[in-house]
Amino acid sequence: MVAAQHRDGDGRTTVTLKELLGLRNEVGKSHLPRVVSRQSRSGQQSSRSFGRGMDYAESRAYQAGDDVRRLDWRLTARSGRLHTKLFQEEREAQLLIVLDTHASMQFGTRQRYKSVQAARAAALAAWHGVACGERVGLLGFGRSQHFVRPRGGVRGATAICGALVDWDQTVTAAQPDNVVQPLSQALGRALREGRSISRILLISDGWSSDEAARGPLLHLAQRSRIGVLLVSDPIESAILPEGRYPLQTAAGRVELNLAGDRARHELQHQLGQGRQRLMRLLQPLGLAYESLDTQDDPSAALERVLTWRGGRS
Repeated sequence: MVAAQHRDGDGRTTVTLKELLGLRNEVGKSHLPRVVSRQSRSGQQSSRSFGRGMDYAESRAYQAGDDVRRLDWRLTARSGRLHTKLFQEEREAQLLIVLDTHASMQFGTRQRYKSVQAARAAALAAWHGVACGERVGLLGFGRSQHFVRPRGGVRGATAICGALVDWDQTVTAAQPDNVVQPLSQALGRALREGRSISRILLISDGWSSDEAARGPLLHLAQRSRIGVLLVSDPIESAILPEGRYPLQTAAGRVELNLAGDRARHELQHQLGQGRQRLMRLLQPLGLAYESLDTQDDPSAALERVLTWRGGRS
């Protein structure tokens, strides 16, 4: 069992493998469609293995070199001229999850760290992916820059759950907080690693966003569907009322005293810069994104971003 290979977390500041594996049970509650990657095949390219995984597209007049096994005998009989059937090859679709593991993700004032919520969303996406017939892969950037190659079936999703726990334990225990990898570099690697990727899911709090990421995003969007989950803590996306707020950090639990409008507005502005930076990058490109609060169930946001087909409400 994979669970025996990891030290389980607490689900609040560290990732819990038991929870990630258990998210498989949430798959039936959503309605994500199966995604199929298709590539047209020319009738002039003969193949000895057509039939399974091949969908009929259309017929056209026979051309020299066409495979005689693909003759459309019905149309040939009706027209009196030889016709060849053309097919589309159905290929297994692939989902690549690009996960932000920078130190800024290990922050939380409500329910759990952003890093824990991001891992929950990534695991749920993996379970959805394999349920939809996809191969699923995981690329980390920031403090963990590992890559889990796309695999299908339960083993593919389980491998991702195990990697999420490993990465979380590694960055919590060993990696320095000042490791920075711009989003542009991560997307450039996704371009190199994901030549056959059908869908890309980016999960980030936005602090690593840079203008140089615009080019790789455009290139990726030309060959894959891109969705983004923008993970944030409540204190980063809304102006809080006056009061004392518990703050969980890597150094321990502290209390933040917010008194006066100026202090509250200034804090929200400073903490929300990462979120705003990523939104400014995505909006002009028309890419799908959804906000994911650390207190939320990621299912709804994930379903919206993975089924998005253009335009925002």
